[in-house]
Amino acid sequence: MDLFASIPTGELTSLAVGLLVAGVLTGLLAGLFGVGGGAVIVPVLVALFEHLDLAKGFEMQLAVGTSLAIIVPVSVRSLAAHRARGAVDMAVLKAWAPGVLLGCVIGAALASSFRSEWLKAVFGVFALLMSARLLFAKASWTISDDLPGRVGMTGYGLFIGIVSALMGIGGGSFGSLIMTLHNRPIHQALATSAGLGAIISLPGAVAFVIAGWPHQAEMPALSLGFVSLIGIALIAPVSALIAPLGVRLAHGLSRRALEVAFGLFLALISARFFYDVLT
Repeated sequence: MDLFASIPTGELTSLAVGLLVAGVLTGLLAGLFGVGGGAVIVPVLVALFEHLDLAKGFEMQLAVGTSLAIIVPVSVRSLAAHRARGAVDMAVLKAWAPGVLLGCVIGAALASSFRSEWLKAVFGVFALLMSARLLFAKASWTISDDLPGRVGMTGYGLFIGIVSALMGIGGGSFGSLIMTLHNRPIHQALATSAGLGAIISLPGAVAFVIAGWPHQAEMPALSLGFVSLIGIALIAPVSALIAPLGVRLAHGLSRRALEVAFGLFLALISARFFYDVLT
């Protein structure tokens, strides 16, 4: 299928501008909230693929795989900016890494077996739960005073990897939630969780290429499995460039302001996906 064959020039221009704006928002979110930006990229790409009637039945998988590929440079850039401010706990990232990598592979393998509507519902539920925790939880709502040992951290990493691969996000939302539930400061949680995108996105994107290969004939032109090269080309460079600005904004906000902003952002994303599932 030729991606551009039946699209008027004016619509192509609007599409390009929309994706560039999404790139700016993705970069800001990556730096501000320690997320890879997939919570913005995935809804934008799903709407795009559905509007153009591409990858019918696999719109969510294509959006998720493309999102993971886009997150690679964004997360690396965001992590570097947070590390420069001394806010990243590298010991936590190292403890999470084995479980996260294994979880990515499992999540990508499972994704091709799920309908797009199911993945949207998963995305919406987790975003809503995380939003409620940030908006309404009290400081006393913690699991323990510190993070668990090696087995517990590997288990957390496995969970983060599987769900992040299914949803096409860098895992920062889950990492931040876990760290705050274990009494870590929100700024450190968001900064450290920025590194999850760097761990998750590359193996996750490769796994989605492999998982989508049997469906290659159903994918739009310039795609590799469940990854759209056009989406990468339009969003990734802009978002990577903008990410350090989001980092500066994050470190200028108070703890509570940052929690409320992140919670509202997740609530909006959840509402967007529930609307898609129910209509």
